Amino acid sequence: MSSLLIATVSILALNYFVIDPIAETSADDEAALLVLSAQTWVELPPEARPYFELELAQNHDLIVGAEVRERPASELEQPYIDLLEEKLSQRLQEPVSLLEGDDLVWVNVPMGGHLLQIGFSPARRDIQPLYVAIIIIGLGAGIVFATSLLIVQRVTRPLVEVAERAETFRGGEDFESLPERGPRELVSLARNFNTMAREIATLLSNRTTLLAGISHDLRTPLTRMRLALELLPDDVDADLVARIERNLVAMEELINDALRFARGTTEVPQEVELRSFVADVVGSFDPEIPFDGQGPEARHWVAPGALQRVLVNLVSNGLQHGDSVRVHLQGRDVHILDSGPGIPPEHREQVFQPFYRLDSARRAATGGSGLGLAIVQQLCQAHGWRVEIDDGPGGGTDVCLSL
Repeated sequence: MSSLLIATVSILALNYFVIDPIAETSADDEAALLVLSAQTWVELPPEARPYFELELAQNHDLIVGAEVRERPASELEQPYIDLLEEKLSQRLQEPVSLLEGDDLVWVNVPMGGHLLQIGFSPARRDIQPLYVAIIIIGLGAGIVFATSLLIVQRVTRPLVEVAERAETFRGGEDFESLPERGPRELVSLARNFNTMAREIATLLSNRTTLLAGISHDLRTPLTRMRLALELLPDDVDADLVARIERNLVAMEELINDALRFARGTTEVPQEVELRSFVADVVGSFDPEIPFDGQGPEARHWVAPGALQRVLVNLVSNGLQHGDSVRVHLQGRDVHILDSGPGIPPEHREQVFQPFYRLDSARRAATGGSGLGLAIVQQLCQAHGWRVEIDDGPGGGTDVCLSL
């Protein structure tokens, strides 16, 4: 719209300040030439007039003669012809009508007692404002389009690169910094993004080191406690010993989950047969869990250790909160369906946060450290997978893992 408006203003300005003045001057000059030719013809002796007529025909494309023929009025709808007619009337001080015939435009010029008929080409000085408008709009639109395309590409290419890097950034220290080039604002954006990525990578690395260090150091006192428990005298209350053993097992499981949560992002993908792999993981549970894998066997690149941990955590979570679990593989999507109470839509994002539990899950019978789904979410983000929670087809929960 803006380029069209610019072209329209340009055409109007060109027409008003250039085309119209030039056309008016040209028409006035040609009217003066016609009148001057008639005056010169009248003033020449009769024997010189044929040479003058030949000179005008050869050099000025004007046909001058004293023989006046009956010709029809001109029907040419050209702005210049109308303007020329107006200028001739002004110079001869009487109305003048242009005639048409023999592919020429004719005008009867009374001069010095003679009536001369002068013919000239109708197209030799015709103006074409429509063609001027088409050229300006066409070329102008092309120039605006090409220039806009270059500007947009210069701006959007760095933005697309920022978007792609941001989508693939998983907080690892192997992040490749964005090139800081382009317009000033994009350079500032790339610099700030690189700084943010480095700070996030450092923060996650420090968190991993801290969690791994604390979890590792806690193993030593746990081992001592187990050793002390084994060395207790036989007359110690057996129920007390059993409770302490259960607490030690729970603490060790919590430490193991914390270690998995801190470390589980660095595994290298490998090519595996997905259906066989998922079937093996599901088959390791007791009691047996129904598995349905549709479609032919296909090999995919996945991190097998991370995928196994994700599947085990999701199936175990379904077993804790439902009476039955079944697994369904469709293409690259793994569905874990349970018959539990389900997860309300407003909680389906929060359940992937560490130590977040629904009220219905705060039962001692369910156990768990509160890190299972958090580990699932972290591993999925690290390997570019997606995990979503929806309602099951027959009630319960459908957790879909998209690889």
